[in-house]
Amino acid sequence: MFTAFAYGAVVFPGLFFSFRTLLRRWFTRWSEADVVCVSERLVSAIHACLATAAGLIIVVSTCRDVLTDSHWLANEFALFGAPYMGYDIGAMYLTHYHVQKARGRSELYDHHSLQTAKAFLSKNRMMVLHHLALLFVFLPVALFFRQGLGDFFIGCLFIIEFSTPFVSVGKILIQLGLDDTRLHRVNGVAVLVSFFLCRILVFPFMYWMYGRRFGIPLHRVALSLPLQCNVGNLAILTPQVYWFTLLLRKAHRLYLRQKRGGERAKTD
Repeated sequence: MFTAFAYGAVVFPGLFFSFRTLLRRWFTRWSEADVVCVSERLVSAIHACLATAAGLIIVVSTCRDVLTDSHWLANEFALFGAPYMGYDIGAMYLTHYHVQKARGRSELYDHHSLQTAKAFLSKNRMMVLHHLALLFVFLPVALFFRQGLGDFFIGCLFIIEFSTPFVSVGKILIQLGLDDTRLHRVNGVAVLVSFFLCRILVFPFMYWMYGRRFGIPLHRVALSLPLQCNVGNLAILTPQVYWFTLLLRKAHRLYLRQKRGGERAKTD
């Protein structure tokens, strides 16, 4: 059963160190911060694509009866993807460390220490908590506590990752200095649309599908579910809403900056 977990524990760190080695060789002028950041984002995009593909396969295969239909990928990919959460915390820390070091942020980043770890956790608290919750809460629930029911909904939760490749591409473009290009703007729109559809609207969609299965109106589905189901969904949805508001604010700032730049160009 845990063979998939072992594969994941090898694949994701292996991809990261492989990308890191290749990028150092191909882009000799890049700093270590550039190499680590892009490597992390590439692995993140690969994991997201795999999760989305697994989710789509599960959803399509189990849509006839969203409660009792099952698919082997639900448990296997949950196991395969679990090590990614632990790996990604480490990769995010390395990115944080090298980026801050490249910016010359005090002697704190001359070497790895408890202080650098605390600084990373302080800046990335929400993301780290999200990863740990998926690893230590979502994984046990998916494997042991749902009693083989609801593979459809597990697939829907995998599809949440659909927006991640666009987020990764956006950060890579910024790292490459291409943040003022049409490609970056188009990718930004794709981030907002995919994030809203697959990380926000997926939750009312799951409630609607459950209600349709039992003939319950959408507005009454939450009342018919056990409390722990609603709490679990809310725990996953809350950070998604928070991150979406941050994306909207960032998009608004970029729009205003480009608008001011266009007005200056006209006056010149």
